[in-house]
Amino acid sequence: MLFGLFLTLGVAVLSIALRSYQTSFAQKAGAFGILASTFLAIYFASGSWVAGLIGAAAWLFLPWLEILTRIRALRLPKEKSLRPKTAPSSEVFPTLSDITREIENENFAHVQDAGWDWEDYKQFFRLFYKEEDRAQATICLNEQNDLSFYYLRISSRAKDGIIWTTWNYPLSYGLKLTPQFRINRQRPDQSFWQLYQSHKEYLRQNQVELSVIDPMDEDRIQAEIEKDLREQIAHNIRAGVLKPANDHEVKYSWRGMVYLWCQFLLDLVRL
Repeated sequence: MLFGLFLTLGVAVLSIALRSYQTSFAQKAGAFGILASTFLAIYFASGSWVAGLIGAAAWLFLPWLEILTRIRALRLPKEKSLRPKTAPSSEVFPTLSDITREIENENFAHVQDAGWDWEDYKQFFRLFYKEEDRAQATICLNEQNDLSFYYLRISSRAKDGIIWTTWNYPLSYGLKLTPQFRINRQRPDQSFWQLYQSHKEYLRQNQVELSVIDPMDEDRIQAEIEKDLREQIAHNIRAGVLKPANDHEVKYSWRGMVYLWCQFLLDLVRL
């Protein structure tokens, strides 16, 4: 009995320690360790490995609590029009100024602050552009109820419509991206300099020359973002992830809720 207790505690402590590291492998190993410690706890308590497996598997279905409550009730606008927006306070986004300086240190020019609000859902975008590389950088803050997170995105829009994008989006992405997006996903803990170097290497690997990148200006940057948002909603309606809630809003379908759950599982096993 003591052997089982100490083994379970050891695996649990090791798992928590691994989750504290900011490397992808350690994070995933820690997640697997939590499943293993749950299995061990139930197995040693009940003596049944079947009960242990069921208990461990219950973690995989935990996202359905949020999906069936918050996500099922969520409504999104069909049309998302950006407008000039005041930057959030330092209490809401304490690192905004530091990240802005990082981006400007790489010779990106601050273009504008924009965003949109819909009921209890808010998005803030701080937009930058580097004419030398024809690259667009964005600080994105998402807020809903008491949940908020930010991510960084660097995009190069080719003249053939392909959007080469590097980002560090920290969660499972909740909608299907349109076919023209090519995503280079990086860890959330990377600095902007690291993301920018990764983006340039991504373009080199795919033989994307500067001559095929479309130059942008302030008005076109905002117009292209609005177009991306409209096309994404339309693409997800066609894919069955979203369905109309009324004339102006969309909501997740049952297929969309299963898609969200699969995205969670994919993130869990992705190393």
